[in-house]
Amino acid sequence: MMPVKCEICPLRKKPLFAEMDDDIVRFMQEFKVGEMKVKAGTTLMMEGSNAPQLYTALEGMGLRYKTLIDGDRQVINFVLPGDFIGLQAGVMREMQHSVEASTDMILCVFDRKTLWDLFQNHPERAFDLTWVAAVEEHLLGESLAILGQMSGIERVARAFVRLHDRCEALDLKHGAGVPLPFKQQDLADALGLSLVHTNKTLKKLRDQSIAKWANGKLEVMSYTRLCEIAQLDPTRDPIIRPLI
Repeated sequence: MMPVKCEICPLRKKPLFAEMDDDIVRFMQEFKVGEMKVKAGTTLMMEGSNAPQLYTALEGMGLRYKTLIDGDRQVINFVLPGDFIGLQAGVMREMQHSVEASTDMILCVFDRKTLWDLFQNHPERAFDLTWVAAVEEHLLGESLAILGQMSGIERVARAFVRLHDRCEALDLKHGAGVPLPFKQQDLADALGLSLVHTNKTLKKLRDQSIAKWANGKLEVMSYTRLCEIAQLDPTRDPIIRPLI
């Protein structure tokens, strides 16, 4: 498989990502050491590990999770194309969570040793990396607020809006739906709900013709109503993010 050159990266054209000038593109090409193709179920990074590589998801989806003392898994959030993976290991020398491929994935691979060159010689890219870390912190805070204050149907609606918006901005929408190749248990874990409660909530959204999730595909029939339940403004401006 021939690696995709950064100057023709298909993700750069997506409306989700900010534009990059030629100097940044050249640096990213130097920063990138190759690509890796993995099968669904592959562990990309293990909690407690000190991985020498960093990744950007080029194709496919995955999830981040922590392993509890009793061996159970707690899903933290989901990985979509364009997400940067491994920043914790790059800064803290050790991953604080694991990352697993939910589908077959293609990953851009970066050498962690060159991360400091980014901070020393490319302040624009360093700011972008800081932005990514700040947004992850913001989303963690939002997740805690959701778990503490929202009902089950509000939590599921919020997750569906966020995932739907990301997939749509990545041009992943096909027909009436977007891909959502995760298990109900993954969604339940991420939202702090039981599998039974999650299943009943999904049925409510389906019966009310608001949203339907089946066979790895999310179909939103009433985006306005879903946003109302999720306590989000359906006319809000999208967040444009940097692509690392």
